[in-house]
Amino acid sequence: MKATDLLQEQHQEVTELFENVLDTEDAEERQTLMDEIVEKLQVHSQIEEEIFYPAIREEGENGEKMILEALEEHHVVDLVLGELPSLDPEDERFEAKMTVLCELVNHHVEEEEKEMFKLARKLGTDVLERLGERLEARFNELSGEEEGEEEGDEERPRPHR
Repeated sequence: MKATDLLQEQHQEVTELFENVLDTEDAEERQTLMDEIVEKLQVHSQIEEEIFYPAIREEGENGEKMILEALEEHHVVDLVLGELPSLDPEDERFEAKMTVLCELVNHHVEEEEKEMFKLARKLGTDVLERLGERLEARFNELSGEEEGEEEGDEERPRPHR
């Protein structure tokens, strides 16, 4: 699978998690979904920064500017993610904080898919396929999933960035 396709799938997965967490009032479900959002965003950001962004950075000055902005967006998302573990899902600020995080992530995703993915296509299908394989392997490694293992089969360690 091409790197851009894999990243886009992950973007969609997180978008659905945000929709679910914002649609529920159940505190236990909110907590579970929030934990999943934190884990997926942390691992997703890490594989982008380790593998995808360096490849885009090679595409000249325009790539460099995109990467620097994307890294700053990751930083802001990380700041909000850092506050979530201490946030009670029943707190009146829960929905507001999740909404702000969702908006930050959606903005980042939109720019990445419209601008950065366009630049990535210049790398060619073969390079994007190889990058996709590396991204997927690293994602599985960081999230504790082995190839062929169903999500949720085992407890996964939290990634550290």
